[in-house]
Amino acid sequence: MSESLVVCEVDEDLVKRLREFRFRKETNNAAIIMKIDMKRQLVVLDEEHEDISPDNLKDELPECQPRFLVYSYKYLHDDGRVSYPLCFIFSSPLGCKPEQQMMYAGSKNKLVHTVEVSKVFEVRNTEDLTEEWLREKLGFFR
Repeated sequence: MSESLVVCEVDEDLVKRLREFRFRKETNNAAIIMKIDMKRQLVVLDEEHEDISPDNLKDELPECQPRFLVYSYKYLHDDGRVSYPLCFIFSSPLGCKPEQQMMYAGSKNKLVHTVEVSKVFEVRNTEDLTEEWLREKLGFFR
């Protein structure tokens, strides 16, 4: 039942921007941070960042509010190969208002489907979002 729950729709402009981002040609790390406009019950663009490391990205996230991130990460494999996985990260820090957490949690599946991404991670403490954490998570997708 919860799989089909949709609390918020996704802003059409954001859908277009996510599609463009998905097919970007740049080889640097980049992120789109999204938030929910509570009044309109709509997932909207919050910020975009180019050439940003996971360690710097965590500094862009609010400590007491959830956010959705789509992150294009330059991943160097142990055998020398380079890939650019597109990651969806749900930041839901402890201490968020329960109604905010519910809206974000209820909107996550729709957004993941819209972005068409398979690497979906969740972080409960923004301090945990580090290069080491992301590499560990991506290690399962060799």
